Amino acid sequence: MLGVMCTGMFLVLLDVTVVNVALPSIGRSLGAASSGTTPGPGTGAGTGTVQWVVDAYAVAIAGLLLGAGAIGDRVGHRRVVLAGLALFGLASAGCALAPGSEVLVAARAVQGTGAALLLPGSLAVITDTFTDPAARARALGVWAGVSSLALPAGPLLGGALVGTVGWRMVFWVNLPVVAAALVAVARLVPGRGGRAGNRTDWLGTAGTALLPAAVVFAVIDAGHHGPRAVGACALAVAVVAGAGLSRAQRCAPAPVLPLPLLRRPAFAGPNIAALVMNAVANGTLFVTTLYLQSVQHRSPLAAGVALLPLFIPLALLAPVAGRLTARYGPRVPMVAGACAAACGCAALLFVRADSGIAVLTPGLAGLGTGAGLFTAAVVTAAVAAVPDDRSGLAGGVNNAARQTGTALGIAVFGAVAGSPDDPAAFTAALRHLGLLGAVLWAAVLALTAVTVPRGREAARETFPGETSPGQDSAASRHVPEQEFRRVPRRE
Repeated sequence: MLGVMCTGMFLVLLDVTVVNVALPSIGRSLGAASSGTTPGPGTGAGTGTVQWVVDAYAVAIAGLLLGAGAIGDRVGHRRVVLAGLALFGLASAGCALAPGSEVLVAARAVQGTGAALLLPGSLAVITDTFTDPAARARALGVWAGVSSLALPAGPLLGGALVGTVGWRMVFWVNLPVVAAALVAVARLVPGRGGRAGNRTDWLGTAGTALLPAAVVFAVIDAGHHGPRAVGACALAVAVVAGAGLSRAQRCAPAPVLPLPLLRRPAFAGPNIAALVMNAVANGTLFVTTLYLQSVQHRSPLAAGVALLPLFIPLALLAPVAGRLTARYGPRVPMVAGACAAACGCAALLFVRADSGIAVLTPGLAGLGTGAGLFTAAVVTAAVAAVPDDRSGLAGGVNNAARQTGTALGIAVFGAVAGSPDDPAAFTAALRHLGLLGAVLWAAVLALTAVTVPRGREAARETFPGETSPGQDSAASRHVPEQEFRRVPRRE
C-alpha cells in the first residue's frame, strides 16, 4: 500500500520537472510560439502557449488542492485517490494524443485536477493506515524520500524520452504506471467512509481555483500581447473572485481557507515566503530550459543533465534541513537557504548567450541549495503557527501557496524573458531575472526575520473549546477572528 501511495506522489512531482525539458520540443511540434505563428523547422519555442503547458497543471493543483482535501474528508480518501489516478491517466493519454496546443493545455488542466486529488489523498491514506506513531513516521519518511527522487529523475527521464522517442512519450509513460496503481489501490487500500458531518465549501473551492487562474492568464497575456482588453478583463475577474472568496470564507460554516489565519504574521509570513520560493525556482527553471535548448541548441538530454545542479541539492538537503529545523527551529535553515538562493540568482548575472555549463552551474546550485534548506523549514514554520488540530490545514495552505508560486513564477518570468528567437535579448532578460530573483530572496530574508521566531520558539493559535488532534474538528473550523488568542507552544 505504501508503495502505491509513493508511486502516485512520484508521478505528480515527476510531471512538473519532466515536462519542462520537453517544452521546446512541444513548442516546435505544435507551433506554440510567442508570436502566435507556426514556427519553422529551425525556430525555437516561444513562451506564450508553452507557458500554459506548465501553468495549466500548476494552476489546477494550486486552486483545487484545499478543496480536494475537504472532499476526501467527506467521501473517503480511497475514493478520491482512485478518482485522482483515473483523471491523471486519462488526461495523460489526452496530452499524448493532443493535435494542437489548445487540446494539450486543456488536458494538462485535467491532469492537474487529478494531481490535486492525489496530493492530499495519498498522504491521508498513509496517516489513516499507519495508526502507530512510529510506523506512521517511518511511512511518511519513505513517502517523502521517494517523492524527492522525482525532482532529479524528471530532467534525465524527460531528456532521454524526448531525445529518443519524442515528447509525447513523456505522457504515454504514465499510463502503465497509473493502471497498475489503480489495481493496487482497489485491492490493497481499505475502504473507509468519509465523515458525513464534514461540509465542503464549494464556493470557497471555486474562488481558490478562479483567482490564481485569472491572475496567471492576465500576466501571460500581457507578456504575450502587451496591454489589451482581454488581460484587463482577466484582472477584473481576479478582483471579483478575490472579493467573492473573502466574503464566502467569512460566511461559510467550514471555510476551505480560514481568513483569520492569513491575518496572523506568523502564519502569513512563511506562506508568502513559500510562494516566492517556488515562483523564483520554477520561473528560473522555465526560462533556463528554453535558454539551454533554444538559445544554446543543446539536446533535451544534455539540457536535463545541465539542470541537475538545481535538483540534486533539493533531494539531498531535505533530511539535513529537517534535522537543522528540529535542532535550531525553522528560522536558521530559512535564513541560510534564502542567503544561498539569493547568491545563486545573483550568479546568473554572468550568463551570456555562449556561456558554458560552468558559468550556469553555480547559479543553479545556489538556488537548489537554498530551496533545499528552505522547504522543510518553511512548512514547519507555517504549521507551528496554528493549533495542533489545524496542522493538516496549515500544510495544505502552504502547499497551495507553493503551487500558486509555481504558476505565477512561470507566468512572470516567461513574460519578462520573451521569445528565445532573439538570443541576445533573451539572455539579457535571463540576467535581469537573476537580479529580480536575488531581490525577491532578499525580501524573503527580511520577511523571515520579522515573522519567524528565533530558536525553537513558536506561536500557537488556539480557539475557545479547541478540540484535540484526534477529534473531528470540522464544526469548529469557522471561528470569528476576535476569538483567536496567542499562547506559547510547549516544546
